[in-house]
Amino acid sequence: MTGWQSTPPNGQMRAAKTSVATRLRYVRHHHPEGPFTLATLAERAGVSKRALTSAESADGTNLTIETLVKVAHSLGMQRWAYFLDEEVFTQVNTELEIVKEVRRRGAQSVALRTASPPAQARPLHPCLNYRNLSRESFSPHKLPATP
Repeated sequence: MTGWQSTPPNGQMRAAKTSVATRLRYVRHHHPEGPFTLATLAERAGVSKRALTSAESADGTNLTIETLVKVAHSLGMQRWAYFLDEEVFTQVNTELEIVKEVRRRGAQSVALRTASPPAQARPLHPCLNYRNLSRESFSPHKLPATP
């Protein structure tokens, strides 16, 4: 058979499940607010402990995207691809290590700066421009007029 197959080969499926299991276990143990037990993470994410236990097992499970997104969101991670993409996994872990180090040092605040000037700034949409948000010009039913 040539072209697309209706199901991926077993080796690819096993590799994906192993990857998700490894990354889930890693973030559970190394997150700046952790380590988390399976029960704690399940409660935090609003998923069952059984689903997470199965996801971390050697056999893996058919974990839903919904569960992965819930777990990622509960850990403050906007990029749920963390569980599937090596590059995102590495980037997010680097960011989490920075957060952990900042907390360890007891920093009260952090200022972020760019090394170069920002690209040409676009003007705000009129409804986001603070001058247009007076009571006279803005109501929930009518957007402010475009200047």
